[in-house]
Amino acid sequence: MNSTWIILGATSAMARAFARRVSAQGAGVLLAGRDMDDLAAIAADCALRGARLAEALTFDARKPEGFAVLIDRMAREEGQLNAAVFVGSMPEQSAIDTDPSLIDGVVDDSYSGPARFLQMLAPLIEARESGTIVGVGSVAGDRGRIGNYVYGSAKAGFHTYLSGLRNRLTRAGGHVVTVKPGFVDTAMTWGLPGMFLVASPDAVAADIQKAVAKRRNTIYTPFFWRYIMLIIMHIPEFIFKKMKV
Repeated sequence: MNSTWIILGATSAMARAFARRVSAQGAGVLLAGRDMDDLAAIAADCALRGARLAEALTFDARKPEGFAVLIDRMAREEGQLNAAVFVGSMPEQSAIDTDPSLIDGVVDDSYSGPARFLQMLAPLIEARESGTIVGVGSVAGDRGRIGNYVYGSAKAGFHTYLSGLRNRLTRAGGHVVTVKPGFVDTAMTWGLPGMFLVASPDAVAADIQKAVAKRRNTIYTPFFWRYIMLIIMHIPEFIFKKMKV
């Protein structure tokens, strides 16, 4: 069966690594984002790696009026339709504290934009009775922390959305994988204080690929973040609110 992936936020380091991996499997890739020159270069690389189709498309999570064009483009492909969402933005919390209007962009990029797109894609997956959605959230969504609680709250909302969408699409033969990365070596994390146990984008992409193959529901990547977050989530609130984590 032909398989096509639309990858939202395809210029991110994790998305590039994932695109290379599915291209090597012969899948088609529709690479969606805002930087068309960068996307065109990624598409050329994916074609060389074996992608059945490699095409650059415009996507901006803050401009939902453009989503229908992407949905129509996907509908023209035969076989299984899949999506991987790597979109998100994380301004410094101090900047948001100074300018609360920044919250709108964080929510649009990290939750409401991707959710709206996936809501439009879901009927196609149901109609074909197959397809996988990968939604990349964050360990930041597991508990609100002083350093990034706006970003964390947006990812927490996205996690909940993905859980409900998984419940819906399972009934039609589709599947949804929720991915919760810890610290990853990407542009979003460069220069941030307190970084430790930083994973490479390719290691995360490998974990995602395995999760898709095994139809996992939720994964932490690297795996040990499940245990780190288990500890963090069980710290009593009266202690947690005094901690600088």
